[in-house]
Amino acid sequence: MLNALRDFLRLESASGMLLIAATALALVVANSPLEWVHQALIDLPVEVRVGPLLIAKPLLLWVNDGLMAVFFLLVGLELKREFFEGEIADPRQAILPAAGAIGGMAVPALVYLAFNRGDATAMQGWAIPAATDIAFAMAVMTLLGNRVPVALRVLLVSIAIFDDLGAIIIIALFYTDQLSLMALAVSGGGLLLLVAMNRGGVMERTPYLLVGIVMWVALLKSGVHATLAGVLLAMCIPIRDSEKTISPLHDLEHDLHTAVAFGILPLFAFANAGISLLGVGVADLLHGVPLGVAAGLFVGKQVGVFLACGLCVVTGLVRMPTGMSWAHLYGVSLLCGIGFTMSLFIASLAFEHRGGYLLFDERLGILVGSLLSAVAGYLVLRFSLPSEAESGQAADREET
Repeated sequence: MLNALRDFLRLESASGMLLIAATALALVVANSPLEWVHQALIDLPVEVRVGPLLIAKPLLLWVNDGLMAVFFLLVGLELKREFFEGEIADPRQAILPAAGAIGGMAVPALVYLAFNRGDATAMQGWAIPAATDIAFAMAVMTLLGNRVPVALRVLLVSIAIFDDLGAIIIIALFYTDQLSLMALAVSGGGLLLLVAMNRGGVMERTPYLLVGIVMWVALLKSGVHATLAGVLLAMCIPIRDSEKTISPLHDLEHDLHTAVAFGILPLFAFANAGISLLGVGVADLLHGVPLGVAAGLFVGKQVGVFLACGLCVVTGLVRMPTGMSWAHLYGVSLLCGIGFTMSLFIASLAFEHRGGYLLFDERLGILVGSLLSAVAGYLVLRFSLPSEAESGQAADREET
């Protein structure tokens, strides 16, 4: 299990580095003479027709609604594995990250609402600073090398997992359009079929994926965001067969992880992070939306996560993980303010139907808040963690 965790962390860290590169490339292109190429690419109309069924969207929405459904499938698989077999399968181990995630979602949302009270349009973005980007956060942690204890990495991953679960619930409950009962009925029938296959012991992945595609199309037409099809599909993939020799969930997770980490997420970042900074002034940054997002990520996240986790430790509900100090917990709380991927995704849902140009760009707040959180979290951990030599000696003692 420890080797599997280390492989996961290495992959997430490498993905985070690629995300940073894709974001930087998008910003360079968006602020160069090639800006029109980027815009023409994401606006490119793409249509798929099967008989009377037509799905017509610009390429940007195929990325956000289609490819991100695969990302959510992977998130769902990771959630299910962690809850049944992983680091948070024991309820006692889940208390600390669960509390941190709840505090880290509630306080940033309140901070955002405080900056945008009275503005009905802006209030739609209240959930933007509530998410944590695990790949970006792990990439920052990787810069610290072997000085980071495993317990610290596990806590960050666990908080991000609960964060993902919270984001899924928020999307399902608050970011829906007018509902189509017929399409919902089709997706509900697909879900019942998936459950029946799971209970019937179907171990082949292909039938699950085919039904999942039908569910995705139905949810796309229903008004409920289509990416939730990925999560529902993941919950129905069997963990193991009766003899515990075959694991469709582990196999599918392994097959998807590289494609998502090195393909889908960088493509999503490149498509969504292309912000033109030409003409951007102080007034743009101080608008309630980007300011609320930045403050929610940088201030709200660290306060919410640190206070919630600290309260659990102080009251004796849980103990501080082995090898961690209060400074380390504060550093992790800061890194939780890196909300890049999921924040961009929720922002696209919050303002995709805003109609016309509004005097703000929420992506500015996401970039500023995430960057501040990354730099501050790195510096706190950089000066609070033991040296490479000391951490190496501690690791040797653990192994012996």
